[in-house]
Amino acid sequence: MTTTGEDRARALTGPWWWERRRGAALDGALALVSAVECGAEGVPFARDAGVPLSVGIVFGLLAGAVLLVRRKWPVVVVLVAIAITPAQMGFLMGIVGLYTLAACELPRRIIVALAGMSLVGTMIVTFVRVRQDMARGDLTLGDWFVPFAAVTTSLGLTAPPLLLGLYVGARRRLMESLRERADSLERELQLLAERAEERAEWARGEERTRIAREMHDVVAHRVSLMVVHAAALQAVARKDPEKAVRNAALVGDMGRQALTELREMLGVLRSGDAVRRAAEPVPLAAVGVAAAEAASRAAAEEVLDGPSLAELEELVGQSAQAGMVVALSVEGEARSYAAEVEQTAYRVVQEALTNVHKHAAGARTIVRLAHRRAEIAMQVENESPPEVASASAAGLPSGGNGLLGMRERVLALGGVFVSGPTEKGGFRVSAVIPAV
Repeated sequence: MTTTGEDRARALTGPWWWERRRGAALDGALALVSAVECGAEGVPFARDAGVPLSVGIVFGLLAGAVLLVRRKWPVVVVLVAIAITPAQMGFLMGIVGLYTLAACELPRRIIVALAGMSLVGTMIVTFVRVRQDMARGDLTLGDWFVPFAAVTTSLGLTAPPLLLGLYVGARRRLMESLRERADSLERELQLLAERAEERAEWARGEERTRIAREMHDVVAHRVSLMVVHAAALQAVARKDPEKAVRNAALVGDMGRQALTELREMLGVLRSGDAVRRAAEPVPLAAVGVAAAEAASRAAAEEVLDGPSLAELEELVGQSAQAGMVVALSVEGEARSYAAEVEQTAYRVVQEALTNVHKHAAGARTIVRLAHRRAEIAMQVENESPPEVASASAAGLPSGGNGLLGMRERVLALGGVFVSGPTEKGGFRVSAVIPAV
């Protein structure tokens, strides 16, 4: 199991500058052993220097206790060890100090300089001590032994702790780097998970909005025509029975068409597969945000198959049968467009005609469709209605979402949508959609 930076921070329970209590206990034990060693070595040092034994012992105890601060001030420990080398004290302190110095985060030039000083100091002291022993007759070896003993002793006391410290320091830095990388990956995965959740919520919201628009277009248009025909049926039921029968048949046909479209949409919603595919978040670690949005839009397009421009003439004909004076004008050469373009163009005309039924019943209306080289344009314009109260008499409510839905559809495809009253008291709805 990888230990993260937060877990490591919580594990820092040691006193003062120690990270853990066991580290403080280890340094305390090493300092105690070093103090005893230096105190014992202070006895021959006091004899040679001609000072009281108590002074030499106290000096050795204080010098050896410096090892307690090796983690916080390793340079001080090494310098003290070098300083007491001529007194032949602090061998343990010198070894542990060099190891700690090499393992800590200090510039290499400082480590090399202090290690070189320790090497040279140990070499000189060993050379002088061995030469004195040979001069007193304690050693009877040849003169070659003096430099050999000096070099081997200095290297033996300096090189092993230095190399071991460098290895441990490099390994420690590697582990710290891996730990930081694990922390970074954990934060990145958490961020990706949050973005994926936001992406899923966005997709679900987009799909709810899309389905709401489809339901509004189908129900509002069909039911509006049914209400208009029902009103006409009520008006001519006694005067013209044949026309009443035709209107009743139209109401039935439109009701069946509305029910069929509603069943198709509800069937898609019940299956849930397409909706889940549309709402499923795209893995952001593998693709970019733009690709994720494109994939989500592609999945959403599979949910509901909308109408096409080929059904536009039938749509206008249904409004004409409902009593609207409406004409269809087509300019340019008709061609096929992307499914979302044709569906959006159809829905714009459909909703505009529905608004005419609601708010301008009986007004003359013209539907214009223009096929251009790089775009398709549509316009639905009605004149001023003959009777202002016609819409309220028909009993057609307005939710205020028709124009908003049309604008959202057109702008989503990069088009332009404009709507507003005309100078003659009518109303005009215009839209231009790129022919992608």
